[in-house]
Amino acid sequence: MMATTAAGSGAGICACGAARTVAVLAGDGIGPEVTAQAVRVLQLAAGLAGVRLTLSPGLIGGQAIDACGEPLPAATLDLCLGADACLLGAVGGPAWDGLAPARRPEAGLLALRKGMGLYANIRPVACHPALAASSPLRPDLVAGADLVVYRELGGGIYYGQPRFTETLPDGGGERAVDTMVYTTPEIERLARLGFAAARSRRGRLTSVDKANVLDCSRLWRRTVQQVAAEYPDVHVDHAYVDSCAMAIVAAPRGFDVLVTGNMFGDILSDLAACIAGSLGMLPSASLGERGGLYEPVHGSAPGIAGQDRANPLGAILSAAMLLDLSLGLHQAAQAVRGAVSRALEDGYRTADISSGRAGERLVGTAEMGEAVAERIPAAWNEMGRNQR
Repeated sequence: MMATTAAGSGAGICACGAARTVAVLAGDGIGPEVTAQAVRVLQLAAGLAGVRLTLSPGLIGGQAIDACGEPLPAATLDLCLGADACLLGAVGGPAWDGLAPARRPEAGLLALRKGMGLYANIRPVACHPALAASSPLRPDLVAGADLVVYRELGGGIYYGQPRFTETLPDGGGERAVDTMVYTTPEIERLARLGFAAARSRRGRLTSVDKANVLDCSRLWRRTVQQVAAEYPDVHVDHAYVDSCAMAIVAAPRGFDVLVTGNMFGDILSDLAACIAGSLGMLPSASLGERGGLYEPVHGSAPGIAGQDRANPLGAILSAAMLLDLSLGLHQAAQAVRGAVSRALEDGYRTADISSGRAGERLVGTAEMGEAVAERIPAAWNEMGRNQR
């Protein structure tokens, strides 16, 4: 599992021996289960680095609606703004599907991103060698694939105005409007993060748009090309989102860093989960003006909530990104990633990543978290030896 850099992200740096605060928003569905394992690993790895963590719980999503009548209470936003970083489980579920859009759990997540000034969502996707057979794609296609999606998070169609639904006269049904809006500065700041990441990786950036149809995408493409002049050492190409989706599943090793808008990034990164074997494997970091928000890419999966069946590795790897990007604890982050690799190499599998092959050990959420936690000290010691 490769580390993901985010130069210029505004992420904080932590000195060893210091105390840091992490807001923990467990959320809905499987959120509390996977977050509990991420917290377990986070505390252990930070402790090895000599850092004391204060964990402050907060409500968001359906959990907050039931308790407070709104998906993002003011107290939760204040908690997140005052913390060094935030760890989120998941939001949403059928219990709240009938609510008005502004009161649904997902509205709380969008409001949190906006309130924290988060504009860059980083989603690394890699095929772990032990999981090549677990991918729905052929092992020879996904072996060695390692890409990262930089998704613009603060603009686009998810936030654009106007947005409304209206009833048409004379029995004409309804009409719904969502507006996609982007500005040059929004595109530039994300593009620079993507180019910096590509410079530290394999030196290739793919900008994804729909410039043959959308004015927003034509502005996106022009702006990315202008920013590219600042990074002559990075090879840049442009792809339409539909052809890019095909290429991700047909030739995933051809990608390094992808930079794209809010909706396209949401869709493409979920699609790319087939490379890793499951959506449950993918972590993410959302960075911007204030701190960072870390969450697995998967949703709340209410159908398996409370059954000890969820894969906690996406949440655990999100905790590794938190250690890396917001706390500056790079050895601790690498120890977590190393422990995940060791657990997978030793055959531990939740149901979503099991291929049914001999040598696999099918486990639940808690046992997978325990397997990772048990391997962190050895991975930490290995990181230390490598750095000497």
